[in-house]
Amino acid sequence: MPSQNQNLRSRKLQQQDPSERTNAPAGSRRKASHKGVANNLRFSFFCLVVSASLLIFLFLAYTDSFHPIVDSIAGTLGYHEKIYTVVVDAGSTGSRVLAFEFHRGYLDGRLVLDSELFRHSKPGLSAFADRPIEGAASIEKLLQEAKNVIPQEKWKNTPLLLKATAGLRLLKPEQAEGLLQACKDLFVKSGFQVNDQSVEIMDGTDEGIFSWFTLNFLLGKLNGRNTVAALDLGGGSTQVTFVPKDISQTPLYKDYMHRVPTFNSFVEVFTTSFLGAGLMAVRHAVFTNGAPEGQRKLVSECVNPIIKDKLFRYGTEQFYISGKDNSKASTENPEVDYELCSSVVRKKVLPTLKPKPVTLKQREIAAFSYFFDRAIETGLVDPFQGGEITVGDFITRSREVCAEANADQPFMCVDLTFIAVLLEEGYGLKPKTPLKLYKKIDGHEISWALGCAYNILTSNKSSQL
Repeated sequence: MPSQNQNLRSRKLQQQDPSERTNAPAGSRRKASHKGVANNLRFSFFCLVVSASLLIFLFLAYTDSFHPIVDSIAGTLGYHEKIYTVVVDAGSTGSRVLAFEFHRGYLDGRLVLDSELFRHSKPGLSAFADRPIEGAASIEKLLQEAKNVIPQEKWKNTPLLLKATAGLRLLKPEQAEGLLQACKDLFVKSGFQVNDQSVEIMDGTDEGIFSWFTLNFLLGKLNGRNTVAALDLGGGSTQVTFVPKDISQTPLYKDYMHRVPTFNSFVEVFTTSFLGAGLMAVRHAVFTNGAPEGQRKLVSECVNPIIKDKLFRYGTEQFYISGKDNSKASTENPEVDYELCSSVVRKKVLPTLKPKPVTLKQREIAAFSYFFDRAIETGLVDPFQGGEITVGDFITRSREVCAEANADQPFMCVDLTFIAVLLEEGYGLKPKTPLKLYKKIDGHEISWALGCAYNILTSNKSSQL
C-alpha cells in the first residue's frame, strides 16, 4: 500500500510543470518565468518592427519623395518607355521650340519630366504677317532642332503643336490665317503626330492656366493647397492665375474661374489675360500717345532726352523714338520726368485691367518672362538663379533708371515704370509684397509650353489631320 502511494505521487509529479512543483527550487521557477516573458517581448517587438516597416513603406509609396527612387530602379531595369512632345511657342517677339521627354511613374502612372530641349529664334512669327512662307520656314528650322533629339521611330507617336499668342491675336484676321495655314502645311509633312488643333492661336485663358500649371508642377505643389500664383508678362499680353483663398470673393470671379486637373483631382483657379497689356504693346501705346495716326518719328515723355531716333519695332511696323526735353532734363544730368511718364503709363494700362485680381495678395507670388528679364537687366536679381524681391524694389528701381541717361537701355524707363504701375496699382499689391522671380526651375524653362504638353498627353485627342 505504501508503495502504491509512492508510485502515485511520482506519476503526479512527472505530469506537473516543473514550475508548479511545490518542491522545485524557487530560483528555477523564476528563471523559467523570466524566459517566457523574454520570448513574448521578442515576439512583440518583431511584430512591431514588421508593422512599422509596412506602414512606412505604404506611406512612402504615396509621397513624392519615394517615387523617384522606384522610378530610378525601374528605369535601370528597362521598364520605362520614353514619351515625347514638341511644342512651338509662337510669341510676339520670338518663336521657341520645346521638346519634352517624359516617362510614366512606375507606381502611379503619372507623367514624370526627364529632360527638355529649348531653342528660340527672332523675330516672332507675327513679323512675317505678309510673308507666310518665310514665317513657316523660320518654324521649320526650330523643328529640325527637335528632330535631332527625338528618335525618328518615335516621331509618328510624338504630338506636335504650335500655339500662337498675342502677336498673332493683334494681326488682321487674313494675315494670321495665312501664317497658320503655312505652318499647318509644314506640320503635315513633318512626320510628327498632328491633328486639327495642332496649329492655332491660343486663347489667353489657356496661356494663363498652362503657365500656372508649369510653375506649380516644377515646384511640386500641384498636390497641395499652398499653390503659387503665376504672373506672366509677354510682349502683347499679360496673364494672372491663382487659386483664391478667400472663397467669399469667388462670386466676383465666377466668369474667370476654371477647373484645372492635377495628378489625382481638380483645383479651381482664377485666370485672366489682359490683351494689350504686354510689355511691347504698352511701349507702343505710350510712344504713340497723342501722335497723329501713321506717324513714325515719335517723341516720348518716358524716354531720356539724350535718345534720338532709336528704332522700335512693333509687329510689322517700325518707329523711331526720341526723348522729350523737360524741366528736369538739365544739360549736366538729363533725366525723364518720372511723374509725367507714370501718368501716361497709368492712362494706357489701367483701363485694360478688368477684372482686377483683388485677392492675389493672399498668395505666394511668382513672376517670370519679362518680369524676370527686366529684373536681371537692372541688377535686381541674379541672372542665373533669379531670386526674391518686393514690389517696392521694382518701384524704386524704376525711379532710379528714369533718372539715368543710359543710351544702352533706351526704353528701360518706360518698361520698369509700366511694371511698377501694373503691380502696385493694377494688381493692388503693396510695396512690401514679396515676388519670387524665375526663369528656370531645376533646369526647366518656366513657360506655358510644359503645361500644354502635359495637357495633350493626358487627353484623348489623337485624331489625325
